[in-house]
Amino acid sequence: MSEATVLVSTDARGVATVTLNRPDIRNAFNEALIEELRSAFERVATDPKVRLMVLAGSGKAFCAGGDLNWMRKQGTLSEKENQEDAYRLAVMLKTLDILPKPVIGRIQGAAFAGGIGLVSCCDVAIAAEGTKFSLSEVKIGLAPATIGPYVTAAIGPRQMRRYAISGEVFEATEARRIGLVHEVVPAEGLDAAVGKIVSEFLLGGPEAQAASKQLVRDVTGRAVDEALMRDTASRIAKRRASPEGIEGLQSFLEKRKPSWVRG
Repeated sequence: MSEATVLVSTDARGVATVTLNRPDIRNAFNEALIEELRSAFERVATDPKVRLMVLAGSGKAFCAGGDLNWMRKQGTLSEKENQEDAYRLAVMLKTLDILPKPVIGRIQGAAFAGGIGLVSCCDVAIAAEGTKFSLSEVKIGLAPATIGPYVTAAIGPRQMRRYAISGEVFEATEARRIGLVHEVVPAEGLDAAVGKIVSEFLLGGPEAQAASKQLVRDVTGRAVDEALMRDTASRIAKRRASPEGIEGLQSFLEKRKPSWVRG
C-alpha cells in the first residue's frame, strides 16, 4: 500500500499539521495530491478540536509546482477536460484561503508555481534562508491563472506583473520584501520560528480569529462609506455580546487567562 501524499496530525493543543508528502519529487502537484489537500483542509476547517493549522512540505522542498507526469497528461486532454482539471486546483486553493482558522506556512527549499499559490493562501508564511521562489509558468508557455488571485492579493499587482511575466527565480529575502512571506529565518531555526507564531495564535479567541479572517476578505477594496461603517460597527457589537467576547473581557479585567488558553 502506497504512503499517503498528504499527512495530517493534530497535537494536544489543537495544532493540526498538514504535510505535503511527495518528497522524492519535491512535493509536486498531481491529481491525488490536490484532492488529498482539499479533503485535509475541509477536515481541519470543520474539526472542533483544531485551533490552527501549519502547512508544510516533507523533504528538501515545500512544493515545486506541477508534477511532470501530471503536466504531460494535461497536454493530451481537451480544453474542457483541462478546465475541469484546473478547476479542481482552484477549489483546493479556495478551500485553503477561506479556512476559518489561522494557517501558518512552513516554507523551505523551493516554492514554485502552484507552491507559491499555497504560500499566498497562508495567513503567515515563514521561509528558511535559501528558499527559492518562482512563478515559472511562462517558461513552459502557461500563465499562473488559477493561483493568480491569491498571489496578486499577497504581493500586489505591480510585483505580480514583474514576476508572473518574467518567471524569474527570486530569493527568500525578496519574497519577504514584496510581501509573499512574513519572515525569513535560518534553516535550523525554522521550526522554532513557526512554533513562536503558533504560540501567539493560540492566545486568541478562536471565534474572534475566524471573524477577523472574514473581516479582511470583506473589507478589502471597499470604500469606507456609510454602509461599511455600519457593517463594521455591527460586527464588533456582535463580538462584544458573544460568550467568547464576554469571557475575553472578563478574563482581562480579572487578570487571568481566558478559557480558550490551555495550560
